[in-house]
Amino acid sequence: MTVSGAREVLDGTALLCWGRTCLAGLEHRREEINALNVFPVPDADTGTNLLATMRAAVEAGEAAAARATTGASAAHAVAVAMAHGATTGARGNSGIILSQVLRGVAEAVDGGPFTADSLRVALARASELVREALSVPIEGTILTVLDRASAAAAGCPDQALAGVALAAADGAAEALGDTPFQLGVLREAGVVDAGARGLVVLLDSLVTMTRGEAPARPEYPRPPAVRSTSAGDAEPQYEVMYLLADSDESRVAALRARLGELGDSVAVVGDGGGCWSAHVHCADAGAAVEAGIAAGTLSRIRVENVAYGSHRDVWSGHRATGEHHRDGGAVTRSDPNFAARACDARTWPTRAGDSAISAPAADSTQVVVGALGSAAARPPGTPADRGVLAVVAGAGAAALFEDAGAVVLAGDEPVTATTLLAAIRRMPNREVLVLPNGALPAHELVAVGVAARDAHRDVLLLPSASMVQGLAALAVHDRGRIAVDDAFAMSEAAATTRWGALRAATERALTMVGTCEPGDGLGLAGHDVVVIERDVRTAGRTLLDRLLAFGGELVTLLIGAAAPEGLGDELAAHIALRFPGVEVIVYSGGQQGDSVQIGVE
Repeated sequence: MTVSGAREVLDGTALLCWGRTCLAGLEHRREEINALNVFPVPDADTGTNLLATMRAAVEAGEAAAARATTGASAAHAVAVAMAHGATTGARGNSGIILSQVLRGVAEAVDGGPFTADSLRVALARASELVREALSVPIEGTILTVLDRASAAAAGCPDQALAGVALAAADGAAEALGDTPFQLGVLREAGVVDAGARGLVVLLDSLVTMTRGEAPARPEYPRPPAVRSTSAGDAEPQYEVMYLLADSDESRVAALRARLGELGDSVAVVGDGGGCWSAHVHCADAGAAVEAGIAAGTLSRIRVENVAYGSHRDVWSGHRATGEHHRDGGAVTRSDPNFAARACDARTWPTRAGDSAISAPAADSTQVVVGALGSAAARPPGTPADRGVLAVVAGAGAAALFEDAGAVVLAGDEPVTATTLLAAIRRMPNREVLVLPNGALPAHELVAVGVAARDAHRDVLLLPSASMVQGLAALAVHDRGRIAVDDAFAMSEAAATTRWGALRAATERALTMVGTCEPGDGLGLAGHDVVVIERDVRTAGRTLLDRLLAFGGELVTLLIGAAAPEGLGDELAAHIALRFPGVEVIVYSGGQQGDSVQIGVE
């Protein structure tokens, strides 16, 4: 491969070009790298993971390049963005390590463009970061090859970037050839390390950029046969990954140690800007997620089955970041003992568990998460050992949920993921259905659902974004059904309940329908302000007109503690006048914040 316009100093544009060259090289070698992978598990996706991680880095770099000015500052901005993109988009252990190579580059170009000395610093720093990140460094892997590349760059007398890049790449290629002699599993399979092969591709891409042509490398032997594990004999093993924020070095170190107790292939790395990515292979995915919850705020949680020779997404979740892979996650169940589902409120689990049924959505940020192992095996007609846990604010609302058979977790004060997890674990039931009622964001519910699952309890978190949706779900709860059917019916009831709320504005603020002043009545459809009126009573009438314009048979009014006297009766009378035939039920909820919660079924 020959590239015109070889460079000796890389500015921001050139660094981005190097990233794109890496992408092309990884795409070309992806199947080769996938075939080489036998360590730490024979999962055949190292090349794919490296490609996905580099793609995330390049996309972030392109966004930074569009905003940056020219010169040294642009090089630094692009490099930092690529490091952050790789950290947040890392796939697999190999992707985690790649992110640290890019972080090394970012730190090396802090004061200027990328030069020969920058490359030396970058490789040395990357080697240091990777060793710090791994709980148990294993020689004969990408770790060793990165060390050798760094040593070769440091020992190169050439002061030109092209010469140092070639020395580093050649050192890495030589070390790659030695990996079978350092790691027994590679020697037995007759292959070199897959992740290290990917690192050589990255360094060769830099040589291509700086010299104008790619160095020649041998074709590395592939395993003679695909190694597989019998699903009947294999011990469950999962790859768990997530992003961590709102943490610090001491808590990250404690997380790394805890993950080391739970499994192997542990790596917890940072982008240098307060974001960390964690990776572990373990048998207890829930415990790994719980360890992350204790260390900070989790997002983009991924659990993949690696015990059966196939790496398939089990679920993923993330906070809003500008990237959308169907918020709340996409799920494929890969074994009968770990059926975790995360989906938006438009999609509900079916009896099979691997497909979805569409339903009208009332809120698209909630999730359904669960483990439905033994529940389906219960003999027909046998009542399930199943309980419902609901997060509820207000004494009146709590009484409603309790009368309907739910266990109530008080939500008058903010509920945390830890609080909800503890409440689930206090439930004595084999099967637990959880109505979060909008208490936590989707990514935290995903984390809680996986952490709560264990060999003795199946847990489903249902998509109720408000208490009125939770009441609608609870009305169709039937312990006589199997768990997945009960969850489907309750989820559908919640999803088909349009909901809104009335509040009094406490300060001047800009909303999607204009600016409100203190004392104004606000009408919300879901979480969005859609009505601003002079008072809550007027806002309530206008909001009901809009909610019922789409039809409805039953309206539930849950009256809050701050509601004006007689508001419930006034709104009920308005419905009877404007929408004859629509049934109205008024409850005293006693919740703070919302003067009224409104549900339309």
